[in-house]
Amino acid sequence: MARTKKVKASGKHKVGYGTNVRKKLVAIESKQRVAQKSPFHPKGKAKRLSPGIWKCTKTGKVFAGQAFYLEEEKQ
Repeated sequence: MARTKKVKASGKHKVGYGTNVRKKLVAIESKQRVAQKSPFHPKGKAKRLSPGIWKCTKTGKVFAGQAFYLEEEKQ
């Protein structure tokens, strides 16, 4: 896949989708691929198995969450 510093992961879609759609895609995918904080363990990370299905790497618990990334609860 062609990835550059400028277009990042959206380089795989070439010109067929337009710049605005590809910019939104980059914003979502960059958040999605970062290790998310697990709600079950303070030092654990959550890995996305499929849309909405997450797994804590420390405890091994599988849980449901948001489709693309986990948001921290607002206190």
